[in-house]
Amino acid sequence: MTAHATRPAEGRRASALEAAGLMPQRAVHWNLGPPELYEHAVRRAEGVIAEGGAFCAVTTPHTGRSPNDKFIVREASSADEVWWQRVNQPLEADHFGRLKASVLAHLAGQELFVRDLFAGVDAEHRFGIRFVTPNAWHALFVYNMFLRPSPADLAAFSPAWTVLHAPECHADPATHGTKSGTFVVIHFGQRTILIGGTRYAGEMKKSVFTILNYLLPKRGVLSMHCSANLGRAGDVALFFGLSGTGKTTLSADSERALIGDDEHGWSDRGIFNFEGGCYAKVIRLSREGEPEIFATTRMFGTVLENVVVDPETRAIDLDSDQITENTRASYPIHYIPNHVPGGAGGHPSHILFLTCDAYGIMPPIARLSPAQAMYHFLSGYTAKVAGTERGVTEPKATFSTCFGAPFLPLSPNVYASLLGEKIATHGVQCWLVNTGWTGGPHGVGQRIRLGLTRAMVRAALAGKLDRIPTTPDPVFGVEVPLQVPAVPEGLLLPRGTWSDPAAYDAQAARLAQMFRDNFAQFQDQVHAAVGDAGPTR
Repeated sequence: MTAHATRPAEGRRASALEAAGLMPQRAVHWNLGPPELYEHAVRRAEGVIAEGGAFCAVTTPHTGRSPNDKFIVREASSADEVWWQRVNQPLEADHFGRLKASVLAHLAGQELFVRDLFAGVDAEHRFGIRFVTPNAWHALFVYNMFLRPSPADLAAFSPAWTVLHAPECHADPATHGTKSGTFVVIHFGQRTILIGGTRYAGEMKKSVFTILNYLLPKRGVLSMHCSANLGRAGDVALFFGLSGTGKTTLSADSERALIGDDEHGWSDRGIFNFEGGCYAKVIRLSREGEPEIFATTRMFGTVLENVVVDPETRAIDLDSDQITENTRASYPIHYIPNHVPGGAGGHPSHILFLTCDAYGIMPPIARLSPAQAMYHFLSGYTAKVAGTERGVTEPKATFSTCFGAPFLPLSPNVYASLLGEKIATHGVQCWLVNTGWTGGPHGVGQRIRLGLTRAMVRAALAGKLDRIPTTPDPVFGVEVPLQVPAVPEGLLLPRGTWSDPAAYDAQAARLAQMFRDNFAQFQDQVHAAVGDAGPTR
């Protein structure tokens, strides 16, 4: 037992846990750093240390989020503001009370690891979060992902929110009102998050993002599911995109400094990171294509989730999807050499909406008008390809409002209105970037090479496309540049890359209709110019 442990917890720390309703009966370890967490994780057989020093954990059977098992408690302080629909499912207060009692009883019998952290770099919009978990590696995960307080901060730490993480505690739907044994439940009134029935660490990260998406817009701060980086001239760029579109990869650019890879706020002062770390997909990661992220997979302190490890050599296999396609690395942001130490920047000059279009229809890069930017922000389009999700055998369109629908407790119009105001106020140039297929759909065409996408993004951010002639895309009406330095001109106009133009036209018509069908939910709520900014045919 370390000097940080108590058996049972006592003094101020014990009182803090008791105030949350927790009465631990076993050792409680407070605010340990990576070396001690490694020691405990190995002692408890929570995973293995891989060649190079990363800690590897397996989370099966859950290797991704469980959106159907996420709930918001219906209670007086928030019920009138929550956007109740499919992704924001209500849980009644009495069910929450019984579930919380079960979680507390379960945790009371466990060895516990408590980690106090901050969410939000901007001190004016920063929230203290206390994580309580029975697993050392989960404590290491949140240590990596959130902002690490100084010793002085810890001495005076008072959490605004508490996360009770009980991965081996399973709900009873009949008793607790859940849909299964898995649960992620947010109670805004009690400022408490309950997570159980899943070891997947991403639930801890995204539940905090959800509460920030509720709290910050009330202060006029736009909360965003995007990465951000900083150019040498001090210019900020934002990258919106769903999983697999290249958000993390494109923002980790050797020519620009990384502000953050996933979650940011946009206040009256500019952009600030919510987190202190990165959570990158690493399936088929290469040293040549993504050297900065690749290097983190060989570093002490990195957590690798569901990455295959050779049991004898402890070598990792980033190409294997034996456990899941959704392999992940969690690491502190300072593991990326070219990062912004303060985690903040000014108002953005450019916003890029990333889509991985598996149908081969969207142009590889296009300039958006403000109305088109709002249309594509509300649409949040990408396409999943075969093999990335159980049951997906051909390209499947996915529309996630504001590129983050599962994490938006408020109406999409709240976020869209804030974005529109800020784009107009700061004169932001917006772009649509397709990181998916060209020359045909998945299985026929080819995925656009990362090097070419980087060249297009760098040209846009450097202003090299500002005076290049453009032509309207025949389907979406967005302005496609006719030349981009170091990019073959034939790639820029999708129809010309298909061997069968008639097949392109047919597929384009189908995709355009998917956009129209999805946008119908917003048509009566947006300005006419935004409603008219979608497909032109």
